[in-house]
Amino acid sequence: MKKFVVFALLIALIAALSVPAMAWDASKQKELGQDRNKMTWYILDYGKDSNGVPFAVARKYYTNTTIKNETIELLMSKFGISPEVAGSLYFTEYGYEYTADGKQFAQTYVRHYDMLGNEIHGTVYDDSTEATKKNFIALSAVAGSTPAKAANYVFGRNVAPAKKSAPAKSSTVPAKRVVRSKQK
Repeated sequence: MKKFVVFALLIALIAALSVPAMAWDASKQKELGQDRNKMTWYILDYGKDSNGVPFAVARKYYTNTTIKNETIELLMSKFGISPEVAGSLYFTEYGYEYTADGKQFAQTYVRHYDMLGNEIHGTVYDDSTEATKKNFIALSAVAGSTPAKAANYVFGRNVAPAKKSAPAKSSTVPAKRVVRSKQK
């Protein structure tokens, strides 16, 4: 019995250490639904960082296989990632930074992960090179996009709950029963 308990504890410890720690505040996580490409989006965190800069973190799950395959091809061709590693793509996370007035945003990072939360590839936009320079874009130019939706939470703007489809109305007329005639 003692060996079983030690074995169970060892397995639990290995499982706990193999799962990446997620420090997201559950109260800030918001489901944004699907975009026009049928990709499912979530906001994981938002607010102001330690320097007072407004930010948001969003995650996109690959619920559209065509877009997922295009992203896998991009990871292999542009970054030289093996087909096995690139093919394990499960979600992509985006960091956004906003101007203090809430009128513009820039992407601060993009990171691709597998199902276990292991990073496949990431790019950080930190202005250290021309290729990684942050480009601020007017939120009005991307109305309805994930960065714009996240900005509503960051700045406490009128945030409506995600729309849920109404249940189908039940008919008061019973469905007709179809009776097939016997063929001779």
